[in-house]
Amino acid sequence: MKEMTTPEPVPGAIAEDRSGLFGHPRGLSTLFFTELWERFSYYGMRAILVLYMTAPVDKGGLGFGIPEATSLYGTYTMFVYLTNLPGGLIADKILGARLAVLFGGIIIACGHFSMVFPSLPFFYLGLTLIAIGTGLLKPNISSMVGSLYSEDDPRRESGFSIFYFGINLGAVLAPLVCGFLAESQMFKNFLAARGFDPATSWHWGFGAAGVGMTLGLVVFLLQRQRLAHVGNLTRKRKDSPDFVPDKPLTPAEWKRVGAIFVFFLFTILFWAAYEQKGASLNIFTRDLVRRDVGGWVYPASWMQSLTAFFVLLLAPLFALLWVRMGKRQPSSPAKFTFGLIFISLGYFLMVPAAWLTGQGKISPLWLVGLYFLEVIGEMFLSPVGLSTVTKLAPAKLLGIMMGVWFLAAALGNKLAGFLGGFFKTDQVNWLQGLLKTDNSSTRVMLYGGIAVSLLISAGILALLTPKIKKLMGKVH
Repeated sequence: MKEMTTPEPVPGAIAEDRSGLFGHPRGLSTLFFTELWERFSYYGMRAILVLYMTAPVDKGGLGFGIPEATSLYGTYTMFVYLTNLPGGLIADKILGARLAVLFGGIIIACGHFSMVFPSLPFFYLGLTLIAIGTGLLKPNISSMVGSLYSEDDPRRESGFSIFYFGINLGAVLAPLVCGFLAESQMFKNFLAARGFDPATSWHWGFGAAGVGMTLGLVVFLLQRQRLAHVGNLTRKRKDSPDFVPDKPLTPAEWKRVGAIFVFFLFTILFWAAYEQKGASLNIFTRDLVRRDVGGWVYPASWMQSLTAFFVLLLAPLFALLWVRMGKRQPSSPAKFTFGLIFISLGYFLMVPAAWLTGQGKISPLWLVGLYFLEVIGEMFLSPVGLSTVTKLAPAKLLGIMMGVWFLAAALGNKLAGFLGGFFKTDQVNWLQGLLKTDNSSTRVMLYGGIAVSLLISAGILALLTPKIKKLMGKVH
């Protein structure tokens, strides 16, 4: 779900550049570090977003209720994906990819730095700017990576793998840094000792995200000559070899479009469950998980690094698995089914975990297990889904169909925020002598409901697989 636009190949002379990282074009390392720092800024801020909104006002937070906070989280992450559509169009028609990436990065940095100020208007301004800037940067930096290679360059897949590694490396590091600054008592004590209000620690975390994006812009500008040949605004002419004439879709093409929309519906459900980690599971970690190690309590947001870490661990193994299996590997509908099954298993694991919270805080290993199973599901669904859409979509509708794929992620994120609003933490009733309100049964129903819904969805998709294969035609 990372890339959106279809990159155009470049002339062979450019594709022969082997002076960069591991024999790749020099521009790859520039884009690698730019995207690493952009993802650092995004995942760093996102890791503390719901925690900041639900923290009490006297602790520097906004004092929002859980439903209000998770709903806003869902709306924000939805628009991060929705803005990819106009962002790609603006690059194609007006700016070119390179300028779109530059302007997008500047807008993102301004958004993060807006959130440094402890003011609600600046908070909303920051979220808006980050969503707009991500729409300009995210799809177009991916297209620039593809433009470094000719279509038949054997290094192309390897180049995207290196780029994908940078994305997830940034996602691993970000919660560790931003979470430490925002949540840790050690940093709060550091601020207090130097005359700063420790309740402002959240805004230091937001500022660190802005510094990350600024570092990405510095890399992009200092090494801009490496990218002089890619990301320029181009106009497709009717005599261009990749010009697609406006012809009606054939019946076979309409069937493949129908298959895409079936995948679209199940993808929404997958991301609605997956993105709980930034919503309800973030609060679950803060309030209901034992986080002390040798007397030191690590930040709840640090758990957000686990999924990206598991992606780094499992992505090469799955890539090797598909290569080894060759034509014997499961069909795309079967892989989607496996993806839904594994994330369902993760949430079934959360049912006893949620029940045990009624007796006190639980081990973080429950969440480690959930996130590991989630990422296995992601390996079956996310890269496979992106590849399947590019194979199924008619050439004239490729951009629109890729937009549909990202629309599924957007709606899934919004649904994640809605579902997160049903989460209830345990509260202390001070009027009745520290009596705790036990909401463990509510949490069991929430995560059990997600698990059962995913499993039923997997069963429905398995039953539909023969019909979906017919719609897909010769596409596997």
